[in-house]
Amino acid sequence: MQALTSTPLLTATPTGDGLELRPVGSWTAVNVKNLEALSEGITAEIARSKTVKLNMNGLSELDTLGAWLLEKLSRRAAAAGHPAEFVGVAENYAGLIEEMRQVNRHNPAPARAPNPILVKLGEIGRSAVSATDDVTVFLHMLGSLFMALIGVLRRPRSLRYTSLVYQLYKVGWQAIPIVALITFLIGAIIAQQGFFHFRKFGAESYVVDMVGILVLRELGVLIVAIMVAGRSGSAYTAELGSMKMREEIDALSTMGLDPIEVLILPRVVALICALPILSFIGSIAALYGGGLVAQFYGDMAPAIFIARLHEAISVIHFKVGIIKAPFMALVIGIVACSEGLRVKGSAESLGRQTTTSVVKSIFLVIVLDGLFAVFFASIGM
Repeated sequence: MQALTSTPLLTATPTGDGLELRPVGSWTAVNVKNLEALSEGITAEIARSKTVKLNMNGLSELDTLGAWLLEKLSRRAAAAGHPAEFVGVAENYAGLIEEMRQVNRHNPAPARAPNPILVKLGEIGRSAVSATDDVTVFLHMLGSLFMALIGVLRRPRSLRYTSLVYQLYKVGWQAIPIVALITFLIGAIIAQQGFFHFRKFGAESYVVDMVGILVLRELGVLIVAIMVAGRSGSAYTAELGSMKMREEIDALSTMGLDPIEVLILPRVVALICALPILSFIGSIAALYGGGLVAQFYGDMAPAIFIARLHEAISVIHFKVGIIKAPFMALVIGIVACSEGLRVKGSAESLGRQTTTSVVKSIFLVIVLDGLFAVFFASIGM
């Protein structure tokens, strides 16, 4: 009988068309470098043989690494189309060899390509559920504000006047410069484009009608509402979201105070009061911008512009624009505050809800403007 040795060896003996591999010695992790060199050096002979037999009689030690290297030799033979067989496996190594033979045998089944129609239907369903949740949150906030307003009307001293004045200062007074500048530029651009195109038809005087009606009925309040949604609405969401993250809102509830009455009602009321004023200022700035363009680009004297404007517009146009402002402010305030209260405990959630607040507010403001346009057209205003 051959003496066992601890030095790992791998002998290859041709047997007709086949090859007999005899691992000898200690096939353990201690000799990993030698074992890898031995197993790699025999690859060419395995590829040339029709059958491969691994005779395990000469092994003195075997661990998981050695068993895996022997299994790799067997799999190389099988990959080349040659059957491989283990013989002479000691009883104490049989379980380990069998375990290695089962490793990575079953490749995961390829994932079936999803049906694009079902995927699209799933997306539509999730969007519908999300829209339903948004409507529920909006109505819940609207109802909570209404109940808080009733409480303030019954107890006027409970209104936070200091907070209300501070919010008016932030969303109203501080917003005047940027609102006036943007609406001035919008009015100027509309007038310039009107003169540029109407001049081809000799209808420059109708530019004044277009600027006056468009600014007072639609663009004045719409542009201001969009700016307020991006400026003040995002600030409301960020403020309330930060309070939610620091659990300040929970602390108010613990102290027996209503967060809606303390935090949200002053903000929404300030927005409802400020937006009509900002819309008026924005409309005046837009008309002034249109008048300057009419003077320097359209060669229309200011007196003629004002006279034509007086003929083109009426108080009804001004009413149509101003009536929309409080409703748009209410929508912006509710969306901004409700999204702020939906912030979770991370900065990522705060950024996501702030972005969502601005997008939803602008979308709803435009939808509301369209609904008002249809309503006023139906009643002849």
